[in-house]
Amino acid sequence: MRISEILRKKGAEVVTIAPEVPVRELLRVLAERNVGAVVVSSDGVGLDGIVSERDVVRNLHFSGAGLLDQPVAAIMTAVVHTCTPDDRVESLRTTMTDHRIRHLPVLRGGRMVGIVSIGDVVKSAISELQTEREHLVQYLHG
Repeated sequence: MRISEILRKKGAEVVTIAPEVPVRELLRVLAERNVGAVVVSSDGVGLDGIVSERDVVRNLHFSGAGLLDQPVAAIMTAVVHTCTPDDRVESLRTTMTDHRIRHLPVLRGGRMVGIVSIGDVVKSAISELQTEREHLVQYLHG
C-alpha cells in the first residue's frame, strides 16, 4: 500500500502554525483540532519543522511556565523526517519505529500534501491483514 492511499481515505488537511506563534497558542490549536502534532510553516505550504505534545511536555519540564510565552520555533524539531505519496507504508513503519516518530509530513515537490500518523500506519496494517485473512479463508473454502 502507498501513502497516497492513506491520504485518499483520511484527507490531505495539514494543521500548521507559524514559527513565531507562542507555545500557548500551539496548545490551543492542539486541543481544538484534537491532534498530537502540528507542522511549523512560515507560509502554510513549506516545512520549517514539526512540534508535538511531547515537545511541549519535555520542554515544560525544563523551562517551566515561561515556556508558554516562547515561540514555537524554540521547541520545534527542525530536522523532520518526511515521505512522499508514492512511498510504501511498509517503509514508513520501519522509519517511524526506528526513529520513534509519530507523525510524518507528506511532501510532493517540497510542498506539503498531507500528514501521516502512526495511527494511520497501524490502521493500514490491520486493513491489509484483514484482507489477507479474507482471501485465505475464501481460498480454503473455495
